[in-house]
Amino acid sequence: MEFKRSQFQLLLDRMNEARMFIQVLAGPRQVGKSTLIGQVLEANPLPHYLYDADGVNENDTDWIRRVWESARAQMDTLGQTEAILVIDEVQKIKQWSEIVKREWDADTRRRRQLKVFLLGSSRLMLRKGLTESLAGRFELTRLGHWLPREMEEAFGWNLDDWIYYGGYPGSAHLINDGSRWRRYIKQSLVAPAIEKDVILTSNIYKPALMKQLFELGCSYSAEILSLTKALGQLQDAGNVTTLSAYLEILNQCNLLAGLQKYSNDEARRYQSIPKYQVYNNALLTAYRGSTFEKDRTDPQKWGRWVESAVGAYLMDNAEEADYQVYYWRERSDEVDYILVRRGEVLALEVKSGRRGMNSGLPRFCENFHPRRALVVGTDGVPFEEFFRIRPEELF
Repeated sequence: MEFKRSQFQLLLDRMNEARMFIQVLAGPRQVGKSTLIGQVLEANPLPHYLYDADGVNENDTDWIRRVWESARAQMDTLGQTEAILVIDEVQKIKQWSEIVKREWDADTRRRRQLKVFLLGSSRLMLRKGLTESLAGRFELTRLGHWLPREMEEAFGWNLDDWIYYGGYPGSAHLINDGSRWRRYIKQSLVAPAIEKDVILTSNIYKPALMKQLFELGCSYSAEILSLTKALGQLQDAGNVTTLSAYLEILNQCNLLAGLQKYSNDEARRYQSIPKYQVYNNALLTAYRGSTFEKDRTDPQKWGRWVESAVGAYLMDNAEEADYQVYYWRERSDEVDYILVRRGEVLALEVKSGRRGMNSGLPRFCENFHPRRALVVGTDGVPFEEFFRIRPEELF
């Protein structure tokens, strides 16, 4: 039986209901947005019209109007009272949100029952268009990276597979050939994400520096490294301010984050040394991994992979669940992840057997009095259970 993600029924219900809002399905590249919408369309009896903006010239601002008008014309010719219009990678077209607003409002005035679904992978560009032009007209459904239970059900993976290979469904059948898997991640996932979702949609004056920062940050996932030291490892000239701006753009595109140190003083947070964190562990493995067998049997290395996997899981849910992710360190005392939600603080220490419990968690509790402090892994919440819990439920 074909695997369907949990958002399938939600999208099918919204496709079947009366036309009310533009439906937006957003998520990183290669997490199955197009596949999911195809499954929903197949299960829905209404006629549909599907268009992909990925290969369209970004300056062709009339393209959206043309495909929209084409759907209207077919509805009229075929006598259809209701239909579905799907536009994939809509954010690639400049001024897309203004054009969508104009066409949607025109259909609303004429009471045309053309239900619109927009798909997009660039969180940065989608968010800007939705908030500036389409406020009050849309509902957003987020599609995140695949969870361990999804990879198990769809591909027979175990938790160690997910921790190491990260859970991109398109790469699932390649893990027995490490070189081929790594090429797929770099060429089919990373390259399009950097070149299309980042460089073409942001003011990147040094693309080579951006790529080097991304690769370095991925290889340092779950580690703390100052931007000054990072700059010393990069070949292209730049400065700390540029690197900080690029790191934030990578974060907005669901690729790589630079977590700030938790502090009651907001200014100290922004001035802190970043802790690098990938959104999917496939990125750590692609740029830092050796082989699964070697890395899995090295306790220190595997500990890093496990910690990074926990961080990736927390980051992937942060925006939807409305919490922020930090780390904390004071001299030798450290807490791996600090979650803040509506003024409440949660401290998480990841323990995979690679080290004894340090004094970081009790010291943090003494200084900041979090609502809850948890150990994830050895002598705490088992990893299998943790990755089945929605992080917001921990508060």
